[in-house]
Amino acid sequence: MTSAPLNTVPANSAAGTPAPVTPGHVTSASAYTYGPQAARNPDLEVLLTDGQGGFAQSSLAGVPTRCYSGLVVSQQPPVSRFCHLVSPLERLEVGGESVDLHALEVAPGVFEGRGLDLLTGATVWDLLPEREQLWRGVWVRRHACMPQDSGALVLLYEVRSRQSVTLTLGGFFVDRDMHAVHTSAPRLHFTPHGSEVRVAGERSTRVTLHTRQDSAGRALGQPLIQALTPHPAPQRVYYRADAARGETTHDVTLGCPLWSVTLPPGGGEVALVVQGMTGAGITGHDVKEHAVGLGDPWAAFEAERTRRRALAERAWQTTGVRDELVATLAVAADAYLVRRGAGRGEARGLSVIAGYPWFADWGRDAMIALSGLTLVTGRLEDARELLLTFLGQRRRGLIPNHFDESGRGAGYNTVDAPLWLAVALERYARTTGDALFVRQTLPALREMLGALVQGTDYGIGMDPADALLRAGEPGVQLTWMDVKIHDWVVTPRHGKPVEIQALWLAALGAELRLSQALGEPPRYAEVLERAHHSFKAQFWNHSADLTAAPTATLLGLGQLGTSLGGALSDALSGDFVLEDDLLRDSSSGALLTTAPPSAPTPVSGPLPGALSGPGQAVTGGNGLGVGQRPGTAPAQPAVLADVVGAGGEQDLAVRPNAVIALALADTPVVDEQLDAVLAQTERELLTPVGLHTLSPHDPRYLGNYGGPQLLRDAAYHQGTVWPWPLASYVELLLSRGEINRARAALAGLTGHVWEAGIGHVSEVFSGDTLAPGGCPFQAWSVAELLRAHVLVSLSEMQVQEEARQRRAGQTQSP
Repeated sequence: MTSAPLNTVPANSAAGTPAPVTPGHVTSASAYTYGPQAARNPDLEVLLTDGQGGFAQSSLAGVPTRCYSGLVVSQQPPVSRFCHLVSPLERLEVGGESVDLHALEVAPGVFEGRGLDLLTGATVWDLLPEREQLWRGVWVRRHACMPQDSGALVLLYEVRSRQSVTLTLGGFFVDRDMHAVHTSAPRLHFTPHGSEVRVAGERSTRVTLHTRQDSAGRALGQPLIQALTPHPAPQRVYYRADAARGETTHDVTLGCPLWSVTLPPGGGEVALVVQGMTGAGITGHDVKEHAVGLGDPWAAFEAERTRRRALAERAWQTTGVRDELVATLAVAADAYLVRRGAGRGEARGLSVIAGYPWFADWGRDAMIALSGLTLVTGRLEDARELLLTFLGQRRRGLIPNHFDESGRGAGYNTVDAPLWLAVALERYARTTGDALFVRQTLPALREMLGALVQGTDYGIGMDPADALLRAGEPGVQLTWMDVKIHDWVVTPRHGKPVEIQALWLAALGAELRLSQALGEPPRYAEVLERAHHSFKAQFWNHSADLTAAPTATLLGLGQLGTSLGGALSDALSGDFVLEDDLLRDSSSGALLTTAPPSAPTPVSGPLPGALSGPGQAVTGGNGLGVGQRPGTAPAQPAVLADVVGAGGEQDLAVRPNAVIALALADTPVVDEQLDAVLAQTERELLTPVGLHTLSPHDPRYLGNYGGPQLLRDAAYHQGTVWPWPLASYVELLLSRGEINRARAALAGLTGHVWEAGIGHVSEVFSGDTLAPGGCPFQAWSVAELLRAHVLVSLSEMQVQEEARQRRAGQTQSP
């Protein structure tokens, strides 16, 4: 098999256009090409994952920029992860001259190797990277992948040359925790066995060389392979991304060439496979190392390429939105779904890595991201298993906030994760009609709600006075704004945070609707009714000027007038049907049709029975009591309180939690209130890539997310921009019929997909400069952009269909 030439693919291909052709037999659903200058950008990073928490990460050109760069393998999937390789060693010899094709930064702007200088470009095909270099008339193309469940990095080299050339391959090896660095040369022992070398330290790495063979098992082109005697040498590496974060800047690796491959005129193909050995059957100190056999690396690469193409196709069929962004994000979503459980009594099942490279699997992130990662992409069995994983770990009404990276237990300091689970369960039920699963899980949901009603850990429990959910105790962070620096909880939000109350209402509402769908009496209808009225009475700022807010009618956009896509939207109300048979086919359209096409979808639909009623405005309310930030407009109090304290006092800081709350189905709101919140969000929080976590008009605002951890954490939720809440803002726009505005709100993030973590969405952006920060690959950022994009696309398609029908009607009129 030979590869096609490096192709140039438009950055934004139109929906419905033919998929670009990749090298080999499989067509790509998504592709993006970078020229030589762009490909050198060290901030462009690629991610490959193996479904067990292991990953391979580097810059697009192959330069390691973090201590997490290279090959990271999980010893207890998906955590307990260790770095085995920082970079392959690649050297090309032509006519007596040699050049290093790799590039290691050893000091700021100083490189060992000329890999960057020789780039002709790079392309990602369904997020699999291809790098091409040219030197002395010789082209060297490299493909990379991580086969599933392998703990291995596969590198395929294709060389094209008019003369005989020699390619030398090896690696820069380490043996350390992925969060750490070596301050001196690691102690590694190299044991060669022909085409295999074992690199042993506390853990072991297996390195193998492969040549392309014909059907008779003969090496194509008859390359001459020489196994080299290992002579490892220390190599210092500088990590520029870690330096920018105030972390340790240098690592020490052992560089070692392992094989030289002389190729005949015309060139040839060779593969390097680097695989971390993992422990199995751990009993005391008895560790038996093992690794999954890969066989033919070219076949493994084709299998991975085929798998990725199928992921994109399934998402296209599920949503009906056949564009490159859906394909790209569907493939990206796959990276976060991991298999957990490797003995020692740990939780087993499917889970979600919150972000690469440093996060483990988190419950809150998993439940928020579940819709985008699984329902939108048609991975319904994965949605089921994900819900079961966290339901199986529930404790006194709570589910794990996060599993520990060490593999030793979990933290439960989260009030919102169990509530998001209820939302996710209802979305799953609406998508699938799976009554069997709801019957199986509804008792667990009721148990969790009962524990919250009675009161549980961390001061979390229902306030018997108003049926709202209060949470918090000194020194503990419980909401998604969860930074804690030593003993300082930066955004404590103790009391009754607004999005927690909206989630509480949504969880109670989910129990009611799921019970009714099964023909069972709901357990918490009275609590829902009381909490609903208490929210209306306590959270709205009566002193806010609602008349200043523009409305959808004034903007001339009208009402959307249709369902926004079933489980893809929180703005759903009314009855739905559960089916006792097995899961529906993901392409059946069940995901998109939970209401008749002509039925309007209000932002907070009528609650069942006597629970529906007009919105009520609160009396009273207080100002922020703070001064004015120099050079900005005066701080304005929030329309919807961010937190209500124990004494009923309102925290009127302007944060994105208001739009998160209003996008949930059971939150009471009238149009004037919603329009006022939207106007305030646009005026104070909206940016091209997400929402500020605190208004820049607030004197507590910190606009720089960068530098050492103390500075970053202080700004994390005090003005830093987060992408994931943008989906809630988009849903609210769609509920008001503002489709064009919703599309415009996503434009920045859509472009960002190719600017940092390639094909993914960053965790955060600095408040002032909007420079991407945090994890370059973040689960809920990817999931919520995908969900929002599909919602907007469906709305656009509906408008286009209505226009087509009107034109057809006019044509048929006499």
